Amino acid sequence: MVTGSTSGIGLAIARRMAEAGYPVMLHGLASASEGSALVEEFQERYRVKCGFSSADISSEEGCIQLVADSREALGHPAVLVNNAGVQFTAPAHEFPADQWQRILSINLSSAFFLSRELLPDMRESGWGRIINISSVHGLVASENKAAYCAAKHGLIGLTKVLALENADCGVTVNAICPGWVETPLIQPQIERIAQEESVDLDQARTRLIGAKQPLAKPTKPDAIGSLVHFLCGEHAATITGASMPVDGGWTAQ
Repeated sequence: MVTGSTSGIGLAIARRMAEAGYPVMLHGLASASEGSALVEEFQERYRVKCGFSSADISSEEGCIQLVADSREALGHPAVLVNNAGVQFTAPAHEFPADQWQRILSINLSSAFFLSRELLPDMRESGWGRIINISSVHGLVASENKAAYCAAKHGLIGLTKVLALENADCGVTVNAICPGWVETPLIQPQIERIAQEESVDLDQARTRLIGAKQPLAKPTKPDAIGSLVHFLCGEHAATITGASMPVDGGWTAQ
């Protein structure tokens, strides 16, 4: 099960897992027809079982619904990737309460509720993987991101607690902390810099990424997918409770 997997990093993770033969439960804000088309594509391209749910995971009830949808489509998920996330920026003294609650609910609470629902079966079977897609902002802070940083720092704390609580039963829990990732979300920022500073798009991309990352290029979504796949494999069996930066040196400074 990969939350927020109809686009971006989540979709790249889902594709990598399907390539490796895992049945995949897709989840996101796509319409029913878009979800069905994506399921059909996965089944034809990767020859794996696939399902889709648009459950609203901003609430406990929505998380429980997603688990029910997944069990109906595929059976018990032995791998949970908590990837769904939203963002809003403003100074803390101007931050709207509804945006604070929305970010905490989707970026943090959903990971707790989904883990809580799936852990009993993982523990009973003696194997499971929970991988939380945190952020470089789970390790360091940036201005105007009070809710996002609080949620992503909290996700790392949750990762550590769940790793300790389930170390006796073959269940590992880890967090991945990406910096800049090459998704459509960064393109408007690149174009703005290009216009404001009269440089080409490649130079603008380097300036945007390099302002925070010594390695001034973004990570490919496929790289995050490959790391998730590795964490599910036998060579990662003793990696648990870890927070792994994939950030071009951002947090090394």
